[in-house]
Amino acid sequence: MKHLLLVRHAKSSWANIGQDDFDRPLNDRGNKDAPAMAERIKKKGVEIDQFISSPALRAITTAMYFAKAYHQAANIVQLDHLYHAPAAAYYQAIQNIDDSIKTAAIFAHNPGITDFINELDVSFVPNMPTCGVFAIKININHWVDFKKGKKEWWFFEYPKLL
Repeated sequence: MKHLLLVRHAKSSWANIGQDDFDRPLNDRGNKDAPAMAERIKKKGVEIDQFISSPALRAITTAMYFAKAYHQAANIVQLDHLYHAPAAAYYQAIQNIDDSIKTAAIFAHNPGITDFINELDVSFVPNMPTCGVFAIKININHWVDFKKGKKEWWFFEYPKLL
């Protein structure tokens, strides 16, 4: 059994209108929500073995908050193809996870993350909220088998849920 957490980056700043989208940082709410969500997930007893992120500043910063909560700040894999990725890019990232990893977390962007979640056909999410965490269990031993593996909903958390 493997576990996958899909995390949309926390709320980003639009303060600098001319700033490149890739380089947008988190805003104050994002810098508050990301560590709080990391702690909330950790308190659920979820162990994350691998952190995978889009290299865009807002996604990697969100991933860093989570990795820091798990004392794994240096353990973040950055994949360029997760920046504004279609569903196929998520499958590619997942099938390349080492089989020693039981639980992986992927940090990415909308609309791709919402589209991918809904393609999994375990639950419908109309719009993945910022810093939302959608988790599934997959009945597989090898990540390469993810696409055909039986998936089941595990939990869905986001900052405004509480």
